[in-house]
Amino acid sequence: MTPITEVEGRRLALTNLDKVLHPATGFTKGEVLHYYATVADVLLPHLLDRPVSFLRYPDGPDGQVFFTKNVPPGTPAWVTTAEVPRTEGPARMVLVQNLASLMWAANLVTEFHTPQWTIGTPGIADRIVFDLDPGAPATVVECCEVALWLRERLAADGIEAYAKSSGSKGLHLLAAVAPTPSADVSAYAKELAVEAERALPRRVVHRMTRTLRPGKVFVDWSQNAGRKTTATPYTLRARAEPTVSAPVTWEEVEECGSPDRLAFQAMDIPPRVQDFGDLLAPLFDAERAGPLP
Repeated sequence: MTPITEVEGRRLALTNLDKVLHPATGFTKGEVLHYYATVADVLLPHLLDRPVSFLRYPDGPDGQVFFTKNVPPGTPAWVTTAEVPRTEGPARMVLVQNLASLMWAANLVTEFHTPQWTIGTPGIADRIVFDLDPGAPATVVECCEVALWLRERLAADGIEAYAKSSGSKGLHLLAAVAPTPSADVSAYAKELAVEAERALPRRVVHRMTRTLRPGKVFVDWSQNAGRKTTATPYTLRARAEPTVSAPVTWEEVEECGSPDRLAFQAMDIPPRVQDFGDLLAPLFDAERAGPLP
């Protein structure tokens, strides 16, 4: 019999709770749901008013993994949705606005991916993001070196950056910016990626070309485009272990000497939140969101 749980007055059917979704550790769907319920207070602000793209992995990372951008079939009427402009025409997407909708979405077994803009101003970014992706044999250790350079470069333009693990191999840098068209933010991010390559030619590449990437860090500036999304802070990733895209301190970035120093799993996050709160909370402070130069 499918368990029925009431969350904020909404009745949810939570299915297959014993199903193993992260096979390396035996992490089950029930544990996935428990994780999201535990971190909801810090996760929900990063989802609020941002249309969600779901990267679903209902049978684990070794099964079918697929993106769902449109409202999934069977979505309850009480889940908030909104029309989102797209090149091919408007579409309707989910907004995860509260704990009930978070738990409904988590039951789909998904990574959460969000754009750098909110639904009230589509295509007008309030954040800038850099996805630092290492090409083997480079690791997150080399990403940290690049992140520190970008942090200083952004600071020179009055932009305060924060870091999180990607939950995969790399590192993400985020900063709040005054509302700016996504195309302009993307152009600025590309300029900095090119500068980083010039300053660190043995370490950085700003182009996606695979043959250029071994041993270097690809500074992916393109995720600032209005149509692109990035893994939301605190989301689980579709990997063999229940890894999380986890906010990290700059001290941790500076001291990172091995890849495992910035690898976090679901069980690591509640104690970190208790110790640090949300390290990305400054992104919500409008006074910290300066204009692009």
